[in-house]
Amino acid sequence: MDKWKGRRLHFIGIGGAGMSGLALVCQQLGAAVTGSDRSDSSYMERLRAAGLEPAVGHDAANLPEGAEVVVSTAIAADNPELALARERGIEPIHRGELLAELCAEKRLIAIAGTHGKTTTTAMAVWALRSAGADPAFFVGGEVPGLGPAGEAVNAGWGEGEWVVAEADESDGSFLRLQPEVAVITNVEMDHHAHWGSLAKLHAAFAEFAAKASTAVLPADGSLDALAGETEVVGFDAERPGLHDLHLAVPGRHNRANARAALAAIGATGIDPELAPAHALAEFPGVRRRLELKGRRDESRIYDDYAHHPTEVRAALSALRELEPERLVAVFQPHLYSRTKALAVQFGAALALADEAVVLDVYPAREQPVGELAGVSGLAVAEAAADRMGGRRVAWIPTAAAAERYLASRLGAPGEVMVTLGAGDVFRLGEALVEGSGS
Repeated sequence: MDKWKGRRLHFIGIGGAGMSGLALVCQQLGAAVTGSDRSDSSYMERLRAAGLEPAVGHDAANLPEGAEVVVSTAIAADNPELALARERGIEPIHRGELLAELCAEKRLIAIAGTHGKTTTTAMAVWALRSAGADPAFFVGGEVPGLGPAGEAVNAGWGEGEWVVAEADESDGSFLRLQPEVAVITNVEMDHHAHWGSLAKLHAAFAEFAAKASTAVLPADGSLDALAGETEVVGFDAERPGLHDLHLAVPGRHNRANARAALAAIGATGIDPELAPAHALAEFPGVRRRLELKGRRDESRIYDDYAHHPTEVRAALSALRELEPERLVAVFQPHLYSRTKALAVQFGAALALADEAVVLDVYPAREQPVGELAGVSGLAVAEAAADRMGGRRVAWIPTAAAAERYLASRLGAPGEVMVTLGAGDVFRLGEALVEGSGS
């Protein structure tokens, strides 16, 4: 690992879930790490706590002399730091390339899939630790209990022989990984702008699975065609394992995630008795995955990263297991391309709630121009209204207006509200909790 000492790495977009984890591990291995992001975040706070000083805002002056530059797909070509790097003749390293370089240091369990990969990755790390292993890990979200003194972290470099990594299909970068165990939780179209067709996405997942000695797939056989000649181990959402499965996190989708994590550990050759299912009874979940933010009077307020119709449906179905008197869903669509392609499906998923509030699109890296001109959250609200049989649907484009609307409607015993989306909608829930004095 001496090769990391003496390396100077500058991360453009260091505050992202994946990039911040890479930065922390590279620092842990001895590299000199700097970086910047356009805004502050909890990940930036985590970096500062580790002794890094990330810059808020992008500026060419942030780029140190002699530094390698790490970027994600979200970084635009006209970014001033990236532009300066190229003027210096420095070819940027994609985050997926750096992740692959780190994961090549150990035996790799790579966990992919359209939905559930973050939670499944975190569960696998949690269960491996319960078996006495000390894996390295890269998770696309903060997991309470995995850091020193129980802190929430998204990455770490353990001393064990295994590394567990979330494998991101959104930009195809997961194909850089060389897993020994490849987990595919499920496959659906999500990142339309990159893949274009389900056939291309299936081909990419088949290439991913072909790299591994063992592929962990749903036990119903629905994805077996992706495995080719690779040995397949199946996992089932409901079938009992060595022990009854009791989780602190609700939902059939989380039971499936747990089965996938345990199947992956079994595929490593580690005695599954050393990491039994009951180890996950203490798993606290991942932040922004059905995370309880607090209360507003007697109403419980949750937050979930769900940004695909299947994920919205899974989150609302899981909250129904809590038997709320009234379930209010507040949804912020993420990306114009996804909203255009899936507005009707989003509306159908939101119909699982008793009341829906729809905000405008969180654009992330997209602009509403060209074929995306005119796309807005209104299409989702209209689709929800068509499916909700007269139950209330509110189209409120801004978070500030939605907060005022919800503040007067929440507070009853047995009531549950959940903010849904991959943007900044979670701040709305936090504001409602803080405004109640809870």
